[in-house]
Amino acid sequence: MTAVKTVLAFDLGLKRIGLASGDTLTRSAAPRPAVQVGRSGPDWDAIGREVRALAPAQLVVGAPYNADGSEGALGERARRFAAELERRFALPVHLVDERFSSLEASAQLKARRASGARRRRVRSADVDSAAAAVILGRYFAGEGGR
Repeated sequence: MTAVKTVLAFDLGLKRIGLASGDTLTRSAAPRPAVQVGRSGPDWDAIGREVRALAPAQLVVGAPYNADGSEGALGERARRFAAELERRFALPVHLVDERFSSLEASAQLKARRASGARRRRVRSADVDSAAAAVILGRYFAGEGGR
């Protein structure tokens, strides 16, 4: 029997980094609190706290691609972020195509609010972390790896 492993995913943005976690048994993803990006870059202390708290076996980073499959404007930045995660935490990092993940996450959150399943309004940080959950779901489904 294969051991259950925790996976932590990141949706890199200019202002915030959405986070989500899941495990290889249930293959489901749950949003975590987003991390701020300041002038000097990501809040590495906050990311480190999440990594220590969850003890993931691997990390997943959303790789931005355009609708036509070409690399998005933040592609190089996502690769640098993934490399820095690997360097800092000595964990394997996988890049997963994140095309339209924020749109999908926003639609899911708005539908939950409209149905009454979610009471509070949808904030940008909520969308960022829900997008990380979409990315992690894609990773578990074997989709979009680059």
